[in-house]
Amino acid sequence: MAAKRHERIEPTFSGPADDEFRISADDRAVPPAANDIRRKASRKSAKAGSASGSRDRSRRGRSSGSGGSGGGRRRRSFIGHMFRLFVLLGMVGGLAVAGLVGYVAFKLPQEAWAIPDRPPNVKIVSVTGDVLANRGLTGGKAVALDEISPYVPQAVIAIEDRRFYDHYGIDPVGIVRAFFENMAAGETVQGGSTLTQQLAKNIFLSPEQSMERKLQEAVLALWLEHKFTKDQILEMYLNRVYFGSGATGIEAAAGRYFDKPASELDLAEAALLAGLLKAPSRLSPARDPEAAKARAEVVLAAMRDTGFIGEAELADARAQKPTNARSYWNGAEHYAADVVMRDILDLVGQVKEDVIVETTIDLGLERAAEKAIRATVDGAKQNVSQGALVAVDGTGAIRAMVGGRDYAQSQFNRAVDAKRQPGSTFKPFVYAAAIEAGWRPETVIEDGPVRIGNWSPQNYDNRFRGPVTLADALRQSLNTVAAKLVEAVGAPAVIEMAGRLGVGSALVENASIALGTSEVSLLELTGAFAPFANGGYRATPHLVNRVTSEDGKVLWERGAEVPPIIVSPEVVGMMNAMMTQVVTSGTGQRAAIDGWQAAGKTGTTQDFKDAWFVGYTANLVTGVWLGNDNGANMQKVTGGTLPAQAWHAFMVAAHEGLPATPLPGDYRIGEQEAPLTADSGYGEGGYYDPAAPDSGYYYDGQGGAPVPPGDIPRGAIISDGPPPPGLTVEGRVDGGRPSDQSLFRRIFGG
Repeated sequence: MAAKRHERIEPTFSGPADDEFRISADDRAVPPAANDIRRKASRKSAKAGSASGSRDRSRRGRSSGSGGSGGGRRRRSFIGHMFRLFVLLGMVGGLAVAGLVGYVAFKLPQEAWAIPDRPPNVKIVSVTGDVLANRGLTGGKAVALDEISPYVPQAVIAIEDRRFYDHYGIDPVGIVRAFFENMAAGETVQGGSTLTQQLAKNIFLSPEQSMERKLQEAVLALWLEHKFTKDQILEMYLNRVYFGSGATGIEAAAGRYFDKPASELDLAEAALLAGLLKAPSRLSPARDPEAAKARAEVVLAAMRDTGFIGEAELADARAQKPTNARSYWNGAEHYAADVVMRDILDLVGQVKEDVIVETTIDLGLERAAEKAIRATVDGAKQNVSQGALVAVDGTGAIRAMVGGRDYAQSQFNRAVDAKRQPGSTFKPFVYAAAIEAGWRPETVIEDGPVRIGNWSPQNYDNRFRGPVTLADALRQSLNTVAAKLVEAVGAPAVIEMAGRLGVGSALVENASIALGTSEVSLLELTGAFAPFANGGYRATPHLVNRVTSEDGKVLWERGAEVPPIIVSPEVVGMMNAMMTQVVTSGTGQRAAIDGWQAAGKTGTTQDFKDAWFVGYTANLVTGVWLGNDNGANMQKVTGGTLPAQAWHAFMVAAHEGLPATPLPGDYRIGEQEAPLTADSGYGEGGYYDPAAPDSGYYYDGQGGAPVPPGDIPRGAIISDGPPPPGLTVEGRVDGGRPSDQSLFRRIFGG
C-alpha cells in the first residue's frame, strides 16, 4: 500500500475526447483529515450539483480536447482588448460628462433657464412720423428674421458659424477645425464657439473668461437648441448682438452706420456689419473705415466659399468705397430725443416694452434751425463758438430745438440745460407788469440818472435821452427806464409776471432784475414770450404728444383742453405794439421778415458774454442764444447782430409759403383810444383820465387824501382803486379783431 501511495500517476492529454483528468486523494496537498471533511460535504451536495458538474465537464471537454491531442486555449487579440478598453473609457467618460453637465446645470441660477426680455427700445418720431432717433440700451427695435436683408444672416453664418444648421449648439468639428487653423497661423484667427453659444453668452452670462463660464455656455447652448428652432435662435442673435458705437441689434446698427433700416442693407453693408462681430469697437467704421473694409472683404470671401454669393457679386461688393460712418449720432434732433428720454418716465413710468413717442418736432424746421445756428457760428469772426435755438408754436409745442452747434461733438443741450443771464430780453416782463399796473406805451418817463440803493444803471451807449415814452424806451432798450419801472411796480410784481408767463427759474428779488441779472434757460425764456403771440393764453413748452406701444396701444396722450388766459388781451396788444417797434425801428431791425408782423427783444450781457434775440410772429416764437461754453467774451456781439440774423434766417425758412397773419391786439401807439367809464368794470388796474380837469393830484382810490404828483415818478398813471364816480378814464383796448379770433381757432381749434 505504501508503494501504491507513493506512486505518481502522470496526467495525459492525448486520450479520447471524453476522458477526464483525475487526481487521487493521496496526490492532493491537503491533509487527509481535511479531505474526509470535504468529501462528506461533497456527498451531501453531490446530488444537487450533478447537473451542474455535467455542464462543467462538458465545457472543459470542449476547451481541452477539441481538435484532438494538439488543441489549446484560444487567446484574445490586441484589438479586442483595445476595443473593450475604449468602450469602458467611453462609458466612464460619458458618465463623467453627464455628471459634469448636471453639476454645471445645477450651479446655474434659476433665472438662467428663462430668456430675459430684450431691453425695450424707444422710437422717437416727428410730428409727421419721421424717425428722429431710437433710444434705450439697444438703440433700435427688434425685427423679425424676414424683415432683415437676406445678406445679413448669410454673412453672419459664413464668418461666424458655417455649420449653424448642422450642429446641436456645440460643434466639435468646428472646434477641431478652429484648433488646427489657429495652430497653423500661430495666433487665434478663428473661434470655436457657435452662434448658439454666443447667444447664450450674450443673454445669460458675464464676459468673464473661465472654464466654468465656458461650461455654462455649452450647457445653455444645448438648452437653447432644444427649446427653439434654428431660425428663432438666429433671429434672437441678430437682435441682441452688439455692433459697436452704442448699437445693439441689427436694426440699430443699420441705422447707426448707414441711416437705413435692416431690410434695406445691401451685400457690402451686410458684410461690414458681420465683420464687426469679431471686434465691434476696434473695427467700427466710425473709428477705422479701412479696417472695417478689410474685415468686410474677409466676410465676403467666406460667403463665396460657402456658396452664398458668386464671383460677380464678390467683385461688385469689393469695389465699394469704405464707409465713413458718423463718429456719434449726428443731427440736432438728438437734442430733442435726449429731452424726450428725460420726460418719458414721468409720462408712462418705467418702459417695459418697445414704444413709439410721437413728438411735436417738425423735422423740416429742425433742419432749418440747425443750418441757421451752424452757419452763424461758423461764419462769425467775433469769438463765437456755440449757439442754441428753440422754436415753439402758440400752444407751447416745440417745433425745433438746437442745443449746440454739433451734437456729434457735444451732447450738452444749451437750449434746455444751460442757464445764463438773459440781459435785456427780460425787459418785456418788466414792461408787461407795468402795463398791467396801469402804465401805457405812450406814458412819458425820464431817461436820466437813477440810483436805487447802491446800484446806478447806465444805458448801453452811456447817454441819457431825457423824456421818452415807454414804447421808445423799450424800442431802444434803455436800462434806466426799466430800472425805474421795477422801482415803481416792485420787483415781486415783475417776478410774478415772469413766472405767470412761463419763467420757472428762481429769480432774485432786487431792482437789477430789470436788466435780466437772474439766470434762465433759453427754453423757458422763449416759452414765456408765447402768450404775447397767441393772445394771452398759457403756453407750456412741451415735446411729447403721444406715447404708444408698437402695436398701437395708447399709453399716454396730451389733452386737447384750451389753456387759461394768463394775460389780458389789452396787455398783449400793447406789448405786441411796443415789441413790433423793436423789430421795425429799434435794436432788432436785422430780424425783420418781409410781409410778416414780427415782434421781439434783443439782449446782451456784461462784457458781451451772452447775446440773445427772442422774437415771434402769429405763427411761431423763436429764441436764439450765442456765446461760449467757457464764458469767454465775444467781440462786440449784441443781441441785435448775430442772434437777430440767425433768427431771421430760420424764420424766413419757417414762414415760406404761409399766408401772413398779424399779431393779436391791434394796439396802435399814439392813436386816441375810445375811453371807457369806471362803471364798465376795468378790474384791478389803475385809472387815469387825461381829459379830466387837472387838479394836480392823483387819487389813491381808498378815500384817503390825494397824492401830489411830485411823490410819483414822472409818467406814472397808477391809482390803487377806482377814481371818483362818473370820471371818464382810459381803459382796456378792445382786442376782438376778426384776425384775432381766427388766430385763436388756428392755434387751439374750434
